[in-house]
Amino acid sequence: MNNLEELIEELNGLVGLEGVKKDITNLIHLQEVRKMRRERGMVDVPMSNHLVFYGNPGTGKTTVARLLSKIYNKMGLLSKGQLVEVDRSGLVAGYVGQTAIKTKEAIDKAMGGILFIDEAYTLSYGGNENDFGREAIDTLLKAMEDNRDDFIVIVAGYTELMAGFIDSNPGLKSRFNKYISFEDYTNEELVLIFKVMSQKSGYELASETEDELPELFDKLYSDREDNFANAREVRNFFEKVIIKQANRLYEIENPSNEDLITITKDDVMIEEISE
Repeated sequence: MNNLEELIEELNGLVGLEGVKKDITNLIHLQEVRKMRRERGMVDVPMSNHLVFYGNPGTGKTTVARLLSKIYNKMGLLSKGQLVEVDRSGLVAGYVGQTAIKTKEAIDKAMGGILFIDEAYTLSYGGNENDFGREAIDTLLKAMEDNRDDFIVIVAGYTELMAGFIDSNPGLKSRFNKYISFEDYTNEELVLIFKVMSQKSGYELASETEDELPELFDKLYSDREDNFANAREVRNFFEKVIIKQANRLYEIENPSNEDLITITKDDVMIEEISE
């Protein structure tokens, strides 16, 4: 089991996310000082620990949330430190009264840890009073108020949509006052993510392969759209590369161990890496 120092080291070892790391570090320092004040009998100013993570997909929001839940557990802020991930379908039911039950089940499962709600803005579709998402929000708000000491909610999603979500309900605005921005990865960071992904999967890059990556990912980065999926795009590309490598090796009668782990220049030469 990782200790606090190892978890913080893992956080700081993530590719990119410099602004996020700084924000999380500030939160950790704040909680450490609050803990010292409580232990010494000083006044503890009530503060909301709930967070808004906003940015494009694949920028590490879930990864950071999972690490934060473990860090807060080691600090004694959360009794269990688990991360429970849900989206609208995990909270909203199709019948009157059922959504509150379904949402409460998710809350109970996350008690002592963090409830991470992805694409949280889908709970407030256009402010429709008949939408059951409003029931989920009301249930969440009550739980957030009643369980301040051992329950944290992180809502996540696209920047503009999350702003609209928080503004849709005064209760949300009062409980979520800390916002962390997850920027798109740079071209260089995308290349590094691919290298790390390859290494963790037991592959090695031929030297000429490494020479090709900056240009390949520069095109991916420069052609990105508003919903660019960042590390997920790299994951998709990596899987295509592995398939291409497998097809190449299939033509070799008895490939060596080196053949099996090496990604060549030909393997990464995929026409549309973001498809």
